[in-house]
Amino acid sequence: MNAPLPRLSGGFAEPSRDSAHGFRAILNAMARPGTVLDLQAGHGPAPISAAAATVLLVLCDRTTPLHLAVSHDTPEMRDWIAFHCAAPLVAAEEAQFALGDWSSLQPVVRFQIGTAEYPDRAATLIVDHHDFQGPQSNLRGPGIRDTAGLALPDPRAFARNHACFPLGWDAILTSGNRVAALPRSTGVF
Repeated sequence: MNAPLPRLSGGFAEPSRDSAHGFRAILNAMARPGTVLDLQAGHGPAPISAAAATVLLVLCDRTTPLHLAVSHDTPEMRDWIAFHCAAPLVAAEEAQFALGDWSSLQPVVRFQIGTAEYPDRAATLIVDHHDFQGPQSNLRGPGIRDTAGLALPDPRAFARNHACFPLGWDAILTSGNRVAALPRSTGVF
């Protein structure tokens, strides 16, 4: 039996179990902004982290347009996504999901923020290789008792995004096996 091509290997070892655990962790991260969780199920080619690979495997499919920022737009990533997710790759302005490190996702004003009629038509930014050890920003909003703290790559960009609520993009921060989320409903101060 032939071994799988290196660029197509990875994914989930046990798809049913791993996708359920991954979905639960992502849901918990979105419901509790500022909480950093372990997410170890998925694997993909460099440069994607295990946590970001899991997010793609759980949330992206052929109906979810995905933008790859330059930091993650490699032939190996394109092949891996085509094989494991089948998500169509699109320009930033058309994306429901976008994957890249923070600097490669700039300017974030390119991404959809929804409309008054359909605020759910906003993009979700998957910020990979995030520095969870950086200076903490204070967070307040749904899912947070009093306040929470989380390192953010650009607190002012997240504060401006929150000012658009109920419009705005959502963010999932990943690095290694760690994930946190910052929905647009979360205030940053």
